[in-house]
Amino acid sequence: MYTVKELRENKDLRESRACGALSGLAIGDSFGDAARMTSNRVNYGITTDFNSGAAWSTDDTEFALLTAKTLINAKGNFTSEDVVNAWLEDVVVQDEFKRGGKSEIRAAENLKKGLRPPESGKFNTFHMSDGTAMRIPPVGIVCAGQEDKALKLAKIDAEISHFRDGIWGAQAVAVAVSLAMVDAPWDEIFEKSISVIPKESWLYYSMNKAMEIVSDKEMIDCWMPLHDELITSTWATTAEAIPAAFACLKLEHSSFKKGVILAGNFARDADTIGAVAGAILGAKYGIESIPDKWVQKTRYPSGTCLEFTKGIDIIEIGKQLADLI
Repeated sequence: MYTVKELRENKDLRESRACGALSGLAIGDSFGDAARMTSNRVNYGITTDFNSGAAWSTDDTEFALLTAKTLINAKGNFTSEDVVNAWLEDVVVQDEFKRGGKSEIRAAENLKKGLRPPESGKFNTFHMSDGTAMRIPPVGIVCAGQEDKALKLAKIDAEISHFRDGIWGAQAVAVAVSLAMVDAPWDEIFEKSISVIPKESWLYYSMNKAMEIVSDKEMIDCWMPLHDELITSTWATTAEAIPAAFACLKLEHSSFKKGVILAGNFARDADTIGAVAGAILGAKYGIESIPDKWVQKTRYPSGTCLEFTKGIDIIEIGKQLADLI
């Protein structure tokens, strides 16, 4: 396990971890989105690689790049006002979204009405979605080894669009990425990420049920019980997707590739499940652990949701985040 000082003094190491986390998020996002497509399920059953089609990105990657941009502009320590201004500049100005999470779209509408955090997140029908957890890994990157700072910044970012479980899910993922960045043991990553969630919450209940199901079991024996226990009426709910991502990591974290393949094939909100798992795995093992063809496949987002992200170099953004640690 590294100290924050060691990470700051080793440029190659911190860039490897930061780029691994951000690229891992983008890969998990696209991989999960591909794996749940009907054509892939019919043709392959289980998806194990990207096919020859064009690369793309979903709102998961593109909103994560918004968080990254906000952090970079604020030199790694943003305020609620910084987050609001970033949304006004890059989200609210769009008249339509070809693809986007309902929680984020409703938050943008609330901002147009003049609402500001925390009301912009509270007064949102979709405030319990996993939309914060998918975009929060950049916070974990810049807060490497600094759990308290990760909790603080995750809350600031999340409350523009979410409330309660939606915020707590973001904080759990931010802490996990923060710990993975300094190579904390997996058991510590799981335990500390769950410990930041209020015990009376739905998310805490689901996290513990998921970990109970996968504890000391073979994947094949707990795969269907895990789905049956976590399923919610809307598949992008924090209390379903985030426990699913952590359960997949508990089952398979021996390598980036194996972990992302498992998470991406979970079905349901597989792009977010894959994105969260990919970010944590990438932060833990670094960019060198990721197949280069996967890195290149997802390196330049398509701007499917947020137009400003089209063509951005994810590796370059990862390096800029690394400089903020």
